[in-house]
Amino acid sequence: MTAMNSNHPGTRRSARASQAPEHPRLRREQRTVSAMIRLYCDHHHQDPDCRHCQQLREFAHQRLRRCRYGQANKPTCANCDIHCYAPAMRKQIQQIMSWSGPRMLWHHPWLALRHLLDGRRKAPRRPQGRPLPP
Repeated sequence: MTAMNSNHPGTRRSARASQAPEHPRLRREQRTVSAMIRLYCDHHHQDPDCRHCQQLREFAHQRLRRCRYGQANKPTCANCDIHCYAPAMRKQIQQIMSWSGPRMLWHHPWLALRHLLDGRRKAPRRPQGRPLPP
């Protein structure tokens, strides 16, 4: 039996599939930020192919993957003392999170609950000289 080509449109593989697996908490953070952006975009833009929101989601996922705290120790962004977002992007994501946050309890209760619990965890000491992941 032959292996499926990763460029085949029916597969859901990505370029990161060959890399080390991501930490479950990081995957959950990515799902949470994606759900918040999707809720906001569905209400405000009503465009399933909204490029602006897709770019913001990709930017947020990249920042999560490249967090200086690492995957397991990463605090929620509200508790983080390292601001890795550019000021304009930070303003946009804050606007989206403040609008979507209360609605997450209704649309995605499990993600909202886990995010609230993660937010109660104290941020670890700031990492010194830790190189950024690729």
